[in-house]
Order: sequence, then C-alpha cells, then structure tokens
Amino acid sequence: MTSIDAITLEVADTAAAQRFYTTAFGLDARLRLRASQEPTTGFLGFTVSLVVSQPADVQALVDAALDAGATSLKPVTKSMWGHGGVVRAPDGTIWKVATSAKKDTGPATREIDDIVVLLGVDDVAASKRFYVDHGLTVAKSFARVYVEFATGPVKLALYRRRALAKDAGVSPDGTGSHRITLAGAPEPFTDPDGFAWETSPVTARP
Repeated sequence: MTSIDAITLEVADTAAAQRFYTTAFGLDARLRLRASQEPTTGFLGFTVSLVVSQPADVQALVDAALDAGATSLKPVTKSMWGHGGVVRAPDGTIWKVATSAKKDTGPATREIDDIVVLLGVDDVAASKRFYVDHGLTVAKSFARVYVEFATGPVKLALYRRRALAKDAGVSPDGTGSHRITLAGAPEPFTDPDGFAWETSPVTARP
C-alpha cells in the first residue's frame, strides 16, 4: 500500500520558505522543505489544494498568503461549486484554497480539512494504471479527465496537465525539475511524468 505521509518541496531558500508557509497556511507536519538549485522554468506541473469548510476560511488563508509574499493568480470568487482562490508562493508552488460551502457558518478559523496534491499528467488513464499497479486505491474517477486516490493524510489526484494549468490560471509550458517529492512509498520510484516518490520515516525499512 502506498500513501502520502508528507510532501517535500524543493526550494532555493528553506528559511524563507519556512517563514512563508508557517505564516500563510500554518503547515508543519505534512510539509517538508529541501534546499535545491535544480533549474526549472514556468509551470512546475502540479498544484496543491487546501480544502476548508467555509468561504471565510478561503479568504483568510488567501489573504494571509498574499500578506506573506504570495502572488495572486486567481482572486477568491464564488462559483457554482463553492468558493476558491489561487496563489503562487514565493518558491513557485501554486496553491489553491477552496470550499464547496456557499455560506459561512461562523467566523474564520483557518483550519484546513484536506490537502490534495494534483499532478498534471500527459495521459490520465496510463498514469492511473501505473498508480493502481503501485498499490493505490481509486477513490474517484471521471473518464480520462480526473482521478483521485485514497492516499491517507494527503490525497493524490491526477489531472490533464493543460487543464490543471488552466485551472490555476497559468500557461502549461514549463521545463526542468518538478520541485516536489511525495513521501510514503514502500520503495522509491518515479512515475511516468517524472514525479518522484520516496520512503518516509514511517515506511522506511531499517
């Protein structure tokens, strides 16, 4: 069984990134940072979604991220499915904050209900087969467009690269390192689109 215990973002300045993520989102246990100078340009090929319970929390987290130095890609807006906004962190990672709720039920708490890593892939069906073969269980699947897996503390989803970039409000063009590693695999591996997995302290063998 493969799960995601944490995600590791590769950043140029770990101290600055730590300050940003602590201030903006209060992330700690599920987010790790690793120093890296690997070249990369444009879209990194993935986004991270923070799912919250009400619109007030979406606005509070987006505002905190912008105050901490993030760039707005899509302002918080109301849509048929709820509320959401998209920002780019100073290290280049794109974060979407969203809720399916239409109205607030109380003051903002900035509590995060779910973390979802969305990988932009060339062939959703092929990547789905790859991950099923590596022990992941499909939780949701919509033809060749979107797949979500049951992966424990952090959820994993596959989306077409161009569609994911469009949803984030950026160009799909990009080269170089993805700048992310997923932790929780029994053995290290790399998927068909170049996303790397590693063991975690929980699953690593002695």
